[in-house]
Amino acid sequence: MSLEEFENMPDKKTKRYILMRSITDLGMGLIYIAVGIVILLAKQLNLESDFALSTPAKIFAVMAIIYGGWRVYRGIKKKYLRG
Repeated sequence: MSLEEFENMPDKKTKRYILMRSITDLGMGLIYIAVGIVILLAKQLNLESDFALSTPAKIFAVMAIIYGGWRVYRGIKKKYLRG
């Protein structure tokens, strides 16, 4: 093993940080996606309210799904310390 490979290997603390951050990103991403889907399907789920049926709610739901997808992607890739 060369010195460069040894320096690039993360220590235990860094590995734990990456694992914790990855789990957090995956969990939060799934929550954002679920909230977006619930808002989009509010009428079919009989959750009718003034907000859920409005156009800003639909825009928010789509943005939440996109952001949730990005969080899931980031949690899978685990590129937290690479610059």
